[in-house]
Amino acid sequence: MKAQEQPASARPVVLTGDRTTGPLHIGHFAGSLKNRIRMQEDHDQFLLLADTQALTDNAQDPGKVRRNVVEVALDYLAVGIDPGRSTICLQSHLPALAELSMLYLNFVTVARLERNPTIKDEIRARGFGRDIPAGFLCYPAAQAADITGFRATVVPVGEDQAPLIEQTNEIVRRINATAGRAVLPEAYAVIPEAGRLPGVDGRAKMSKSGGNAIALSASPDQIRAAVRAMYTDPGHLRAEDPGRVEGNVVFTYLDAFDEDRAALEELKAQYRRGGLGDGKLKARLEEILQELIAPIRRRRAEFATDPAHVIDIIRQGTDRARAITEATRREVVEALGLFTL
Repeated sequence: MKAQEQPASARPVVLTGDRTTGPLHIGHFAGSLKNRIRMQEDHDQFLLLADTQALTDNAQDPGKVRRNVVEVALDYLAVGIDPGRSTICLQSHLPALAELSMLYLNFVTVARLERNPTIKDEIRARGFGRDIPAGFLCYPAAQAADITGFRATVVPVGEDQAPLIEQTNEIVRRINATAGRAVLPEAYAVIPEAGRLPGVDGRAKMSKSGGNAIALSASPDQIRAAVRAMYTDPGHLRAEDPGRVEGNVVFTYLDAFDEDRAALEELKAQYRRGGLGDGKLKARLEEILQELIAPIRRRRAEFATDPAHVIDIIRQGTDRARAITEATRREVVEALGLFTL
């Protein structure tokens, strides 16, 4: 991973999480889940089930957001997130985060929110035009509340999300300047080297809603069908023809998941010079994905037999998170000189 300079700390606090809009997919695994499993060993890690954030563009279907709280938690547990070492918590049950969001909105302008590159891109992608949900536009302030509420200094994000961390730090500096002391720490972005996986259909973004993802709970038949439907090189019509590796979705996935790097480089060389068919290439990728997902699917099914236990894990994590975020809220209120009871 690449990151900005890291502050010295025996056990840094990391905040990460996911919107509860559907089960997670292999893009999440490559881009973030693998790092979360590693980071829980030497970080105080909080995983936020971001149901409030999910409402910013799903307010017409709150049931969808509610249903997927447990689904996302199941994926966390299935890939190896240990609730004894990572705190899984529910955003909507942490009222201090909502209060901090309201406070922070007084330290940022609408113009600055609209200039945020991440927000601009998402508004364009969703086709909001000027009908932007206020909660969506104000998301940078809400994320600043999430990050600072846990006093996190480490925030793993995709490269396209880095401007949100920059805006969080702008708000932190304004709060600290107003208080006259360092009330809140700044955070730094940790950006995975793997980058974002494209969808199986070749579109730039794999997404739960786009129907172009392979879920971590996918069946063997679903994995096989997804791999067989993947785009390769449209000019590679016969096995003996030279093919392009760059932009080839199958090779992009092999780069992310094939651990035999020497064998993969030889495959690339063979494909470029000709003599390697797409069917053989896809068979290799399918084998790798079947081996990756099978144990995750099995563990997920085991956890799913006891949903009450999963909910109890969320409840306990949320209780811990509530105490931490409430303490931060109180400190910010007092530091700003607001009336306290």
